[in-house]
Amino acid sequence: MSKLPDFEGLAMFAKVAEERSFAGAARAMGVSVATVSRAVSRLEERLGARLFNRTSRRLALTDFGHSLTERAARLYDDAEAAENIVREMSSRPRGLIRLAVPMSFGLRWVAPLLPDFFRLYPEISIDLHLSDAVVDLVGDGFDAALRIAVLPDSSLVARRLCPISPVVLAAPSYLARHGQPRHPRELNGHHCLGYAYRRRQDIWRFTNSAGEEESVTPSGPLRVTNADALVPMLLEGLAIAELPEFMAAEPLADGRVVAILSDWSLPRGGLYFITPSARTRPAKVGVLADFFAERLSEPVWRRSMDKAVENG
Repeated sequence: MSKLPDFEGLAMFAKVAEERSFAGAARAMGVSVATVSRAVSRLEERLGARLFNRTSRRLALTDFGHSLTERAARLYDDAEAAENIVREMSSRPRGLIRLAVPMSFGLRWVAPLLPDFFRLYPEISIDLHLSDAVVDLVGDGFDAALRIAVLPDSSLVARRLCPISPVVLAAPSYLARHGQPRHPRELNGHHCLGYAYRRRQDIWRFTNSAGEEESVTPSGPLRVTNADALVPMLLEGLAIAELPEFMAAEPLADGRVVAILSDWSLPRGGLYFITPSARTRPAKVGVLADFFAERLSEPVWRRSMDKAVENG
């Protein structure tokens, strides 16, 4: 016999006692009469005593059934109240959200948006995890993540917020000393900076409008786990770097760096709002997804990129 109480049997017994009818209890709970009858019979067998005296016209509690009624009814009411509380919490935007965000993107574009979000939803709090490492949403207990990827993990539910393209950059001073590469394979003769969390290791895969492909394994003096650490080397004219456009837009617009190999492109990714499941997603996560979709679907960095292209 299971050591756990027969909660279903106790709940159905309580409803039958309240309705004085198996059929009435079945209607109230939205189940079949046979389901109720089986649950009560199972409970009687488990307890070793009859709970009802049944005839074709009458249903009456036994003394043993009377002694159990109050406790079973209280159990049923407590369970119903607990479900109602949780249902209300899940339907109202309130509570804690554990959110994982890439560090550079989070500092630049997520943190500045949070004051507006909290003004809109004062009953929500956020535990913001900033890291470029890809977290295990389910295993690490996260409610959601913003993820920049070419293709998101198919085992999760992903909502695409906007496209994000990588850009290969160099400072004018670097190009003045070392020359400007015209073809991706020429990068093999240059100092290039590496990023440890690249999805396909340190390989830059280029394509052009004619459909040609070229893969390059760049090498250089620095490899990092956060792309912000590449910027000083890039701006000092010591190496070439690949940066996402949300980081490249500002130095491109003010001329501190220039885009190279513009006739070639790297795989275009996107910004995704990721959740473990869409079916059981609480309201607090839903409003956060909608908020990011509204604020990041046409991001500010696109205007800077367009300005850089015009000036370039």
